[in-house]
Amino acid sequence: MNKITIVGLGAGDINQLPLGVYKLLMQKNKRTYLRTKDHPLVPELEAEGADFTFLDDVYEKHDQFEDVYKEIVAILLTEAEKEELIYAVPGHHLVAEKTVQLLIEKSKIGIIDLAFGGGQSFLDSIFQALKIDPIDGFQLLDGTALSIGDIQFRHHLIIGQVYDSFSASEVKLTLMERLPYDYPIKIVTAAGSKDEWVKEVPLHELDREINLNNLTSVYVPPVKDEELLNKEFSRFRQIIATLRGPDGCPWDKKQTHLSLRKYLIEECFELIEAINEDDIDHIIEELGDVLLQVMLHSQIGEDEGFFSIDDVIEGISAKMIRRHPHVFGDKDAESVDDVMEHWQKAKSLERTEKQKSILDGINEAAPNLLRAYELQKKAANVGFDWPEVEGAWEKVQEELQEFKEELKLKQSVDQMEKEFGDILFSLVNIARFYKIDPELAIYQTNQKFKRRFQYIENKVGEIGKEIHELDLESLDNLWNEAKEKGI
Repeated sequence: MNKITIVGLGAGDINQLPLGVYKLLMQKNKRTYLRTKDHPLVPELEAEGADFTFLDDVYEKHDQFEDVYKEIVAILLTEAEKEELIYAVPGHHLVAEKTVQLLIEKSKIGIIDLAFGGGQSFLDSIFQALKIDPIDGFQLLDGTALSIGDIQFRHHLIIGQVYDSFSASEVKLTLMERLPYDYPIKIVTAAGSKDEWVKEVPLHELDREINLNNLTSVYVPPVKDEELLNKEFSRFRQIIATLRGPDGCPWDKKQTHLSLRKYLIEECFELIEAINEDDIDHIIEELGDVLLQVMLHSQIGEDEGFFSIDDVIEGISAKMIRRHPHVFGDKDAESVDDVMEHWQKAKSLERTEKQKSILDGINEAAPNLLRAYELQKKAANVGFDWPEVEGAWEKVQEELQEFKEELKLKQSVDQMEKEFGDILFSLVNIARFYKIDPELAIYQTNQKFKRRFQYIENKVGEIGKEIHELDLESLDNLWNEAKEKGI
């Protein structure tokens, strides 16, 4: 097995090149491949007699960088079968070099033997050019695959591979998801060389610079304005911790899991109302209120030493992966029914030893229409169900008849409640067959009743009367009028 020796050309000119790397590049007994000739060091080395084989033509054959890197590695492996060779890349060979990482993967499975000859990272020169200390917190990210979720705006941020106006535009748009359009950034090119160039510009002008090339990086200073960090989850977590801290809010500090229960219920129903109204701004606000409840409970857990929001997120992440084997595993799902089957199988495996009944695990504090729905669904999952919906309809008629008979007997309110509950339970069963959520159904009916009754109130007010002054027939006519108008 032949060997490939990998070296880095550094970030600048020949004066920055380590002597050992210089000697390796100047030797004549091994062929030297360069990922690209677009580097200020190349003309200087060629002028001193170095001979290189460039791989720039591979870039012209592909639209995606991933394909470029794969072909470069394939070429190197093919040539290495014939002889030992040297492979040189810009900067440091282990910093932002995908081809080197692909070669390392090949070496781990015995396809090629690798050696490393050193090189200087462009980071040292950038730190010097910007006069920053990375110990304060530092990130290096790839400009060709920048994701807003990866960025820590409290830290020094250097974005590499911002080599043209298109990549600069993509970086700009990503950063502007969180930063103001005029946020000051710095463009750094050829750091550490005689051609070093550093320029501060407002963010929105990033892609207007013409001096962008493969030696260009973008520096984003740490965000100091706390208001700009309000979209950061860590910032929100800090706010809740402060509210519950020694110098925080007296109300927040005295809250417990028990005292917060009613607020969580209220916020969930307010969110449902916003969703039903299809009011996006209201949905955002109410989702925030629900998240606040989650964070308060998590902070209480952390204050008491039992759990934190990290445990909450870890638990739900693991559950989502576990219950979606058709996405994160090797199972297939062609339909929603297939998905639900995977979900129920995964859920059954999670059942603890304490759960003795199929019906265990249903929230006792949930609204009772919802509990009825869940009880029936769990029983149906093990075959305790009507084979067809007709049987459920017959059960509704049976329960109605029993309730009428109970009314005739007039024995007790308690017994009438039980019989009436049977009617509701059997109607929930009908809803389940037709995939109707009974809780949402009664909610919508309540809202409809509220709208129509308010219509009646408004109409009565227009004629200068009080609602109790009209007879039932007049009120019913107004009700039907609202109904005809689709209210």
